[in-house]
Amino acid sequence: MIWMWLGWALVLTFGVVVFRGAPYVPSRRRYIKQAFTKLYPLGSKDVLVDVGSGDGIVLRIAAEYGARAIGLELNPVLVLISRLMSRRDKKVQVSLVDFWLTPLPDETTIVYAFMVTRDIKKITKKMQSEADRFGRPLKFITYGNRLPGREYDKALVGYALYTFVPLQIS
Repeated sequence: MIWMWLGWALVLTFGVVVFRGAPYVPSRRRYIKQAFTKLYPLGSKDVLVDVGSGDGIVLRIAAEYGARAIGLELNPVLVLISRLMSRRDKKVQVSLVDFWLTPLPDETTIVYAFMVTRDIKKITKKMQSEADRFGRPLKFITYGNRLPGREYDKALVGYALYTFVPLQIS
């Protein structure tokens, strides 16, 4: 009986989160590494924020390249899994937060996100707002969808790299 309740709790946890963000889709190590070498050469001066960080694979790979990696995840089960799998890596941090309600850390240089169509306009607006707040360009790698009406810097497989430049206020 307890297993049935645990099963329902997991289904509800993963199901409810989909209304605020993308569903959990495991990322493939090979493609992430290509994105961090061919699209944007990630290095030790970078602070990567992974929106909806899931099991933390993107964070751990970013740390392999020397970057500090911060995961923002809404699903408490995935936060626990990510923290357990990343526990030995001092460069990885995972927080149980809602990206839409959380400002990016000031030192963020690049943001990574698996995109669902419904959130494209919202995330474009948020990224521009954060670049404006920082007063400097902010890089953004999307996986899954492109940002309509915006030119990407480079593209590879299902990934695209964008640069959000602060808007000049006169």
